[in-house]
Amino acid sequence: MIQPLQKDEALLADIAGASNDEETLHVWWLGQSGFLLQHDGVRFLFDPYLSDSLTQKYATTDKPHVRMTQRCVDPKDLTGVHWVTATHAHTDHLDGDTLRALALGSPGYTLVLPGLVVDEAIRRLGDAEVTLMELNQNDASFRGGIQIHGVPAAHNEIVVDDYSRSQCVGYIVQLGPFTIYHSGDTLWHPEIVARVREFDCDLMFLPINGNKPERRVAGNLNGTEAAAFAKACAAGLVVPCHYEMFEFNTASPDEFVEVCERLAQPYQVLRCGERLTLRQAKSIPNL
Repeated sequence: MIQPLQKDEALLADIAGASNDEETLHVWWLGQSGFLLQHDGVRFLFDPYLSDSLTQKYATTDKPHVRMTQRCVDPKDLTGVHWVTATHAHTDHLDGDTLRALALGSPGYTLVLPGLVVDEAIRRLGDAEVTLMELNQNDASFRGGIQIHGVPAAHNEIVVDDYSRSQCVGYIVQLGPFTIYHSGDTLWHPEIVARVREFDCDLMFLPINGNKPERRVAGNLNGTEAAAFAKACAAGLVVPCHYEMFEFNTASPDEFVEVCERLAQPYQVLRCGERLTLRQAKSIPNL
């Protein structure tokens, strides 16, 4: 099993010891599509999956979810988290076990999610102390100096109901001078590229596991597409995700790296539990 670069006490110590000021953005990859951001007194958590719920659920089926990377932290030990996203209802993005445990360490956090996911989130959260905030693909929120914009996501289609509620979304978050895009799970779609290009993104998190029907799950960008997507949107830096979690649904980052280098697209490949630090917008990362 792949061991995180930092886990448990070491990871928590790194988070606690990292600077927390206006000019610096710290990012930790927590595995799959989960990223913890820290900036100027705010902790923002994208799509955490920090349990073995899917491995347990599918253990006796014909689609076992065999974990590849050891969990880097118990979610109940993540304190001071203010914002969390769930870009869609798949359990590796909206995990009841993770979100309920997270509420023990960070009670009252705000869970940002698309409208068509709200009812399922309520069911999975139970009585956890969490505030829900619906944010669909054309919505925006401006609270406490933080801006969050909804962006379409195609997993595998862009789905919106008659009331403009989305099934899957990506989110663009503006923290001080930094603009960060998390695509959620998505394929390439011209509408998404056009929307993201409206923002000057310093940092992007994009999936690279690809779209293979034989896996019997909705697909994502592959490494080539993720690199090209970041280049098309003039990303300051792109980080790959959604790989090395489950044996049946993963990919090597090698293709992503090769295409980024060919396109002269700045990138950084992280290990689970590793920290990336950006100082001011458009800067070179300091690891």
